[in-house]
Amino acid sequence: MRDRTFLRLWTGTTASGLATWALPFILGLAVLDRSLSAVSLGIVLAARTAGFLVAVPLGGVLADRHSRRGVVLWSGLLAAAATPVIAWGLGESLTLTAVAAALVGAGQGACRPAFQALTAEVVDPGRRQQANAAMTLAVRVSTLLGPGLTALLATVLDIPALLWGTAALWLLAALLPPSGTADHAPTGRASLAAEFAEGLREARRHPWFVAGLGALTAVIATGYSATGVALPLVSRDRYGSEVVLAAALTAYTAGALVGALIIARWRPRSQGWAALAGLGCYGLAPLSLIAEVHPAVVIVAYVVTGIGIELFNVPWFTATQREVDPRLLARVSSVDFLFSYGLAPVGLALIAPAINALGLTAVLAGCAVVCFAAPGLAALVPSSRRFAR
Repeated sequence: MRDRTFLRLWTGTTASGLATWALPFILGLAVLDRSLSAVSLGIVLAARTAGFLVAVPLGGVLADRHSRRGVVLWSGLLAAAATPVIAWGLGESLTLTAVAAALVGAGQGACRPAFQALTAEVVDPGRRQQANAAMTLAVRVSTLLGPGLTALLATVLDIPALLWGTAALWLLAALLPPSGTADHAPTGRASLAAEFAEGLREARRHPWFVAGLGALTAVIATGYSATGVALPLVSRDRYGSEVVLAAALTAYTAGALVGALIIARWRPRSQGWAALAGLGCYGLAPLSLIAEVHPAVVIVAYVVTGIGIELFNVPWFTATQREVDPRLLARVSSVDFLFSYGLAPVGLALIAPAINALGLTAVLAGCAVVCFAAPGLAALVPSSRRFAR
């Protein structure tokens, strides 16, 4: 953090994370004051997700083809410009609001792989694990403190003013990050599809990456869905209030903070196996919701889950930055985000019908099995032991 170049990158990344997190929360407040209906909220958030999924592979290709700093700049400016349009469209035009949300999602999606590649350019290899831990710490702190701060601001500011505030955050994300060492002028290249396919080939060249990404995608699609859908149901129906829901989510974030602090210094010899073991801890989340246990058991399970996810995330990002061809790093990072986070909405959409058809216990047990088994299977790939060839 004493490195001014990294501090600029960290601040810009943090600003983008805050803006990304804040938009759904602010739109939720818009539902409460009847500026937006619940159905309209779902449409707007779906549009943002669609924009994200379209822009992630495109952003990866552009960040490898052109300046990573330039991609961060233009994607941040796009999100900053589109956010006020959401404010203008609230209560007036659902179409305008949804289109603006899609553009914000596109800006968010395009900057993610560029930020990952820019980190590898700005930070020397020996300090990248600490740098990635610092990045995730910022995200977790904003997640922990953000709801209270936003609710407090909502007592003195209206919804449009809050949205303008997120536009200002996107502006910071666009303007603050430094230029990287590998910036270059654009040259004649193959088509965008061909260049993305080259990134896919580079990803397949690393068996540990393919196995780890498969495990991560499976865990997010099941364990994350259990947290998103089943936890509110269990909190309401079994414990009679939303207290367990709020406590478990807070415990998860607090655990993630602890995990980031641990992995900033810890260097296990079998780093890949340790990371996959941390990812497997996500199985404790659905497992803790199966039986009627004391709420403290659920909270502890979510603390361990939070610790485990950061014991995976930080070494995963660091290994990708170390092992992947620097020319293709943004594209491979876009493959990571596209599969892991891109398929999360599919899990969320399917888990509720599955609960209705099979019952809550069966679905939670299945999610737990997947969360434990997927990282275990990934660990069987020889190069997964150290996340290296």
